[in-house]
Amino acid sequence: MRIRKIAASLFTLGMAATPFAHATNGMNLSGYGPEAHAMGGASMAYDNGTAATMNNPATLGLMKEGSRVDVALGLLAPDITAKMPTMPDAKSSATAFYMPAMGYATKVGKLSYGVGVFSQGGMGTEYDANSFMSAGSGLKTRSEVGVGRFIVPLAYQMDDKVTIGGSIDFVWAGMDVLMAMDGASMMDMFPTTVNPLATQAAGTLGGSMITTALPAMMPLMDPANPINWGYFSFSDDNKFTGKAKGNGYAAKIGFTYKLNSQITLGGTYHSKTAIGDLNATDASVTFNANVDAGYIATGTPNGTYTAVPITVPGKISVKNFQWPETYGMGVAYQATDSLMVVADYKRIGWKAVMKDFKISFTANSGLAGMTAGLSDTIMDATLFQNWKDQNVFQIGAAYKVDSAWTVRAGVNMANNPVPDAYMNALFPAVAKTNLSGGFGYVVNQQSSIDASFAYVPKTTVTNNSGAAPVTVDFGGYSAQLLYSYKY
Repeated sequence: MRIRKIAASLFTLGMAATPFAHATNGMNLSGYGPEAHAMGGASMAYDNGTAATMNNPATLGLMKEGSRVDVALGLLAPDITAKMPTMPDAKSSATAFYMPAMGYATKVGKLSYGVGVFSQGGMGTEYDANSFMSAGSGLKTRSEVGVGRFIVPLAYQMDDKVTIGGSIDFVWAGMDVLMAMDGASMMDMFPTTVNPLATQAAGTLGGSMITTALPAMMPLMDPANPINWGYFSFSDDNKFTGKAKGNGYAAKIGFTYKLNSQITLGGTYHSKTAIGDLNATDASVTFNANVDAGYIATGTPNGTYTAVPITVPGKISVKNFQWPETYGMGVAYQATDSLMVVADYKRIGWKAVMKDFKISFTANSGLAGMTAGLSDTIMDATLFQNWKDQNVFQIGAAYKVDSAWTVRAGVNMANNPVPDAYMNALFPAVAKTNLSGGFGYVVNQQSSIDASFAYVPKTTVTNNSGAAPVTVDFGGYSAQLLYSYKY
């Protein structure tokens, strides 16, 4: 009965308070739990509390017999600036995000079980309406992607050497997008049947709105420059939820093997998620079109044109947004009674889930005025991503100063999974290195506190594929604080 009540409470709190996170291993956090976070994220082969539910569930079986409750708070502070030649720099105002995490675990004999709620990760930015990111629209641009997990783990200590574990994860995702696009880039995504000059180098637009409804309106637009800019809008401006929402499931399995009294090996596999499409109502798409002024005034075209924003209300669906499969191996070496050295390797399968970013927009019924011909039409938009799989190396150490204090340090190194040609300043996930440290303090036999801090050195990436190069500087820091109660 106790575990059911705890699980229900954690699930409710997690759904209400899992915010968006700006991550540093692609869209993943560099470390889960301050013990691992302080040691470069390495976590595969030692007891790291209920953070095991996000790392290697088998390590939950390494805890001492009894129960523990973990309550944590994380801070993510990204520092992101987008640059374009001859334009003022655009600095993202999304600079502080707070992430609660909670877990409960108990060990009885050889069996360990519990529940946990954690933020998986995400990415996002927010730029002023007067920045070049607005493509002349004068509208704010922003993006936020967040994923959270409610996790039910189980671990079994088979003998003195081997522990196995697994978890079932309920996963939820939220997304906000306010994205502007200049007219030339938007027209380049049209099918060649509508725009014979389109190269579709960055993505595609299709559906009845693009292939039928808009072409029917184009005789009323300036043939040399029909569209000035476009704007996709679905956002609730809430750091704890996304306008477009979906949920699903995933699973993890893992093991630890005690090679000898000093060396423990660990490994894990995290499945790809099965999340349904992220859906939102009260969305809109705006085309700022150069429309014949005579037609607007009298209904008769006169060959002069004026800019008219055509806002189409409707609903939107983000198609097949998933979190990737991950596998990892690690080792913990207890060099002395005071010193532990850890090292992990992870392979994150971004390539299979981040090939494209696809959204489908359906216009409302009964539209009037300039939008009348767009009622019930569909626009399918695809932005190419072509991410690469990511290799992550995590190395750290913990030194027990005395019976109360432990200090930790580490480094996290990874390749940037985002190809330069597809890097979008609205969705940057390009950080490569974290330098981290932290401490643990045992208050008494029941209570302890752990804290960590990670510095993200600036990574600079330039996309030269557009009409003008766009450069992103990505840096910042993160911190985590944990209180543990054992009984």
